[in-house]
Amino acid sequence: MVTPWLAAFPRTVAPILDEIDSTLGVPLSRIIADGPNAALTATENAQPAIMATSILILRVLEREFGFHTPARVDVTLGHSLGEFAALVAGGYLTFHDALKMVRRRAEVMARCSADASASEGGEFGMVALVCESEAHMRDLIKGIYEFLGLSSAGSKSDSANDLPAVEQVSIANINSKNQIVLSGSIERINTLMTNLRQFGGHDPRHVRLKSDSPFHSPLMKPAEEMMKKLLYEPTEEGKDIITWPGTVPCISNVSARPFKSEDQLKDLLARGCVDTVRWWNSVRYLDQEEKVRRWVGIGPGKVGRNLVGKEVGMKGAVKGGGVWGITSPKEAEEVMRALDDTEHIDEEEEE
Repeated sequence: MVTPWLAAFPRTVAPILDEIDSTLGVPLSRIIADGPNAALTATENAQPAIMATSILILRVLEREFGFHTPARVDVTLGHSLGEFAALVAGGYLTFHDALKMVRRRAEVMARCSADASASEGGEFGMVALVCESEAHMRDLIKGIYEFLGLSSAGSKSDSANDLPAVEQVSIANINSKNQIVLSGSIERINTLMTNLRQFGGHDPRHVRLKSDSPFHSPLMKPAEEMMKKLLYEPTEEGKDIITWPGTVPCISNVSARPFKSEDQLKDLLARGCVDTVRWWNSVRYLDQEEKVRRWVGIGPGKVGRNLVGKEVGMKGAVKGGGVWGITSPKEAEEVMRALDDTEHIDEEEEE
């Protein structure tokens, strides 16, 4: 995850790894590099590791390639946990504060999952559903809301919310025009799938995700409450933890629109623990309304890049735009060249 970056850019990367470890008070950089895998995949380590690696790559781009984020980036967004990296890149959170926040959030989420399993038994987690088309997905989402007794995503006053959190099923992510993710009790999710097949005529392909934590569900309510408290506490220097405005607009996972105020940012960032990640809506907004043509994903994986490429109809570079992912030093060089090559094509065509 970070070893190739350390080998290629030691003067930039080594101090960042030291900063990560000193901020968290644990040798996370060693766990990232050497494992063991059980330690790295634990929620309290995996989440800060993923976020930290994303920002490490961004810092390499800035310091080794002369990439000036406020001048070269029009908007930032990140999928689920990636929202924290997007907020750091956009100038709303410091890397130091984001690391500590993500670690505390992950620790509470891990406890939520453990408590649910201990108190109720059974399995909890997430299941991805894949439909044949956008129309089928819209019908499927409607059928899910009807079965759950909800009128729409994030409804707060419907009958389903009277159930204990451990009995609720949520739509955790709307990832694309034909993929969503359910979160909650696996038994309840299976019951929902059975009812959708028998009474709704829906039989989407479904895949159990590796995560055994029901992220973006009511079971994560304690994490939301912790985040609200943390976001309104002053930093160690006595300052507000959020810088407003930032240097680059940032898209909220919850609203699928740019954050409008400091208070809204704090509210929506906390709600992101339990609310649906509206990734598809976010990408459509940027593609169709803001006419974004160049997309760059940074981090240890390419899921976000692949979802964007699928939705906007671009994989790699096209004339005047493209969708790229940076997970390695080699890709960093290639993408920086591609960005330079496509920098002014749209402007030249308009002339």
